[in-house]
Formats: sequence, structure tokens, C-alpha cells
Amino acid sequence: MSGHSKWSSIKHKKGAADAKRGKLFSKLTRAIIVAAKEGGADPAANLALQNAIEKARSYSMPKDNIDRAIAKGAGTGDDAGAYESIVYEGYGPAGVAVIVEALTDNRNRTASEVRHTFAKNDGNLGGSGAVAWLFERRGVILVPAAGTDEDELMLAAAEGGADDVTLDGSSFQVLTAAEQFASVRQAVADAGFEIESAELTMLPKTTVAVSDENEAKKILRLIDELEDDDDVQEVFANFDIPERVLELVAG
Repeated sequence: MSGHSKWSSIKHKKGAADAKRGKLFSKLTRAIIVAAKEGGADPAANLALQNAIEKARSYSMPKDNIDRAIAKGAGTGDDAGAYESIVYEGYGPAGVAVIVEALTDNRNRTASEVRHTFAKNDGNLGGSGAVAWLFERRGVILVPAAGTDEDELMLAAAEGGADDVTLDGSSFQVLTAAEQFASVRQAVADAGFEIESAELTMLPKTTVAVSDENEAKKILRLIDELEDDDDVQEVFANFDIPERVLELVAG
């Protein structure tokens, strides 16, 4: 498992812990509201809503919370209309590329906070397109390796339109094009496989190797502080920190 993949796994576990504090649920709720507002309340006809719901489920968000968020977004209130989606791009310590996706009701506030977080963590906020070319939007579905027949999983994933299935530590990682994400996820689920997590993400085309523990700490501190911002939905970066250093720093 690469350092970047390992961090993705740690992020998901951290997100599950954050959900218990309610902060992550607030962000997931906002994403569902906006998706329902923009594309309607039917997940079957609204891919963005479908993905937002699946992500919420992956963090064990209660069905009642999800249903209320959908109803709120599809209603006549203007709460969802107050939010806009903004993407920030920049560089962190060691020249690591960082993409920040936010939903905000105050563009100036969010831009100021994101810029400040980059600056105080030895990073620089860049302009639109600064680092986006280093990433590609992909679907990533994780299935526990224990008790899973790799050949059967590959067959199910292929029938759904997956690009690849690889063993990544204790999980099989199913990679898909963004357009095939929903169909592959459904095919894997229909075949009876347990899904640990399923989300659209920005995968780096190339990574920056970071073996120095101090640099690793700086990078992960930047990521953590960005993710802690109420307006920030997702943070993606192209670092590759060796597992031994990552476990030490993350622990």
C-alpha cells in the first residue's frame, strides 16, 4: 500500500470518528442539501445527490438525517441557494500539490481562512488551474480483502465498468472513471460484496515522496487544519509518505 493510499484509509477512519462529534455530519448534510436543491430529490436522476447520500451512509449517518437533508434541499427554502461551490488550489510544504473543495455562503470569509491556513503552514494558495492538472477525478470503492474472492470481485466490477481492481493492504481497491462510479458501486453491491467506502475523489497522477518526519508533520498539519474548516468539504494532496513515517506522524 502506498503512503498516499494509506493516508486515504486513515482519513476515512478519522472521518468516522469526526462523525461522532457531529462536525462531519454537518458537512455531509450541507452537501446533500445543495445536491438536492440543484438536481432534484430523486437520487436515481441526480448523480450528485446519489454520491452525497452514499458518502453519508459510508460514515453511518442516520437515514432520518439524510431524508431531512433531501427534503430541505428540495423544498422552497433558500438555505441551499445560499451556498456556492468553490475550489482552491495551492502548494504545501515540500512542494506538495493541494486541492480544497468548499461549499460556502460567504466566499470572502472562506477564501481568507483557506489562504491563512496555507500561509501559516508553509504553503501558498495559487490561482485556478495551478495544480488541478496533477489530479484526475476517479471513483474509488474499497472492499475488505478478508473473505473476498478476488476473481469474483473483478468479474462483478468489470461488469459494472470498472477500470481496475488491486489489492491495497487489507482491502481491494476498485478504480472507476467518474462516469462509471455509480454503476460499478451498484454492481459490486449487487454481487453481495461488503463495501467499506465508496467515493469520488481526486487521485494524483504523480506523487511527491516525503520521507522527512518534520516535513510530513507539516503537510499533515496543513491537511488537518484545512479539513477542520466548517466550509471545507474535501482536501486532496499528492504526497507519498512512507508507511512507517505516516503511522508515526498520524499516530
